[in-house]
Amino acid sequence: MNEINPKYMKAALKLADKAAAIGEVPIGCVIVCDGKIVGRGYNRRNTNKTTLAHAEMIAIDKASRKLGDWRLEGCDMYVTLEPCQMCSGAIVQSRLDRVIIGAMNPKAGCAGSILNLLQMSEFNHQVEIVRGVMEEECSEVLQTFFKKLRIRVKQERAERKAAQSAEQEIHSAEQNAE
Repeated sequence: MNEINPKYMKAALKLADKAAAIGEVPIGCVIVCDGKIVGRGYNRRNTNKTTLAHAEMIAIDKASRKLGDWRLEGCDMYVTLEPCQMCSGAIVQSRLDRVIIGAMNPKAGCAGSILNLLQMSEFNHQVEIVRGVMEEECSEVLQTFFKKLRIRVKQERAERKAAQSAEQEIHSAEQNAE
């Protein structure tokens, strides 16, 4: 089994930053085979307008194309946030050996938080899980993104309210002038 290498989680974090830069939830993922990154992905759901554009799904697709096989045996996935149910299913189906997770996701995680789809004995493949690699850095990227998002949403609401108020004042003034 390959050693856990933080440089790959750093690469996933750089991809998460790319997602944040385009207004996407900052999740990044790399797939490593024989010490080389063979697949990369970052969250693009809003950009691509599809539920399927999760970081893990994009990375699996790219790794499969590069390796010429849907089976990713012998590969490790490094992902900044615990995979959801869709991505966990794809991880099992792709037969990845191991998933290295930065931050856990108590609201939607399916590698141990809500469910553990990666290690269900009922499936024909189980995936080794390593949790908490660069957890602080991975959590910080997400916390910063959501803090900024809440501020932006609050500002947009205030601007809409001010615009509606101004419209009402204009409408009242017009009615009074008649």
